[in-house]
Amino acid sequence: MAIEQAWFMDDSNEDPWLPHRHNPIELLPMDQLAELGVLYWHLNPKDYENDEELRHIRETRGYNYMDLIDISPEKLENYEEKLKNFYTEHIHGDEEVRYCLQGSGYFDVRDKEDRWIRIWMKAGDLIILPAGIYHRFTLDTSNYIKLMRLFIGEPVWTAYNRPQEEHPARKDYIKSLNEKVGLPLEGH
Repeated sequence: MAIEQAWFMDDSNEDPWLPHRHNPIELLPMDQLAELGVLYWHLNPKDYENDEELRHIRETRGYNYMDLIDISPEKLENYEEKLKNFYTEHIHGDEEVRYCLQGSGYFDVRDKEDRWIRIWMKAGDLIILPAGIYHRFTLDTSNYIKLMRLFIGEPVWTAYNRPQEEHPARKDYIKSLNEKVGLPLEGH
């Protein structure tokens, strides 16, 4: 099944806030994202405090830290600088878990052939990017997103800009792609 919110990006260097879809659009099936270790759920953002599925995901995966971030010119200090940093291609040593509660934006991830895949996050979308995957984030033309960020233990905000082929998380990620390691809790 193809989900409407993920596609291969075109090669344009125009405004990153635009969709950058090929014509015709190349939608990606969920299993193709899962092969990259990217997990996806659609939850109820209006009742996240009482959402049993979110609670189950957090408990099963060990996410015991949570915070909320509003990304907009009015709400985020050093907005322009932070957006520029978010859009610089990088990896993390830990999973990146984001749950969109309001607004929308794009997470771009690299596939096995180093092509960009754009994931359009809207209210209710929760994604988990595996440690070591090259990715970046930007807003879309709505210019606003409210995200829940989840971590195991204390959050580590360190981004390692590309190239990072020798970083342990990157090596582990590449190894997992080659071995097709199963995941403890799959998205749907």
